Amino acid sequence: MERFDQIYQRAAERKGGEATLEALLPNSLSREALAALDDSRYLAQFTKSVFQSGFVWRVVEQKWSDFEQHFFHFEPDTLLLLSDEQWEQKAKDPKIIRNLSKVMTIKHNAQMIYDLQFEHKSFARFIANWPEEDIVGLWQYLKKHGKRLGGNTGPYALRQLGVDTFIFTNDVWAYLKAHNVVTATSPTSKKAMQEAQDAFNRWRQESGRSFAAISRTIAMGVGENYI
Repeated sequence: MERFDQIYQRAAERKGGEATLEALLPNSLSREALAALDDSRYLAQFTKSVFQSGFVWRVVEQKWSDFEQHFFHFEPDTLLLLSDEQWEQKAKDPKIIRNLSKVMTIKHNAQMIYDLQFEHKSFARFIANWPEEDIVGLWQYLKKHGKRLGGNTGPYALRQLGVDTFIFTNDVWAYLKAHNVVTATSPTSKKAMQEAQDAFNRWRQESGRSFAAISRTIAMGVGENYI
């Protein structure tokens, strides 16, 4: 397995230098900042990521202010008061993207968030207190207890929220396979996730970098990612 400094130098050379590479690396929030986020922001981002999956992201962005108004700014308590008939009516509104199955994920994920509020005081605290060295465990939790948060949807949502996570983009997955970091054939398998987690834990210990920064650095060093 390559050391992180080897990965970093290759990415820096392809991007025209360390300064350029550094400017492209994502930032993650602290545990305190994640815990301070309102739970509605987690539900909002989960919903946005669900609707962006398999769809044109630009269209989702254009309609997002209508989504916020239409779904009460994603307050879980308020949304869970709606009847099934009301959900069906909301799914027909032309101001949003009319997709009943995706709209119903809002109700399901609102329930997940609501249930965890009792045990952890807030869903934000649940996320903030998740063990950093087992981020794939959080992916699996969201897939099991949430709706349509499997695959890369959950990890992408977490990254957008500021949670420190790596992501199995095509470039990252190609690197992990080419360097035999993972032996599993599917990125959705528990074996692949654990093998990747072990590698990212090692790279983070070596470099002091976040998972998000390591993941982006790997992606910048493979494929067509030249300056």
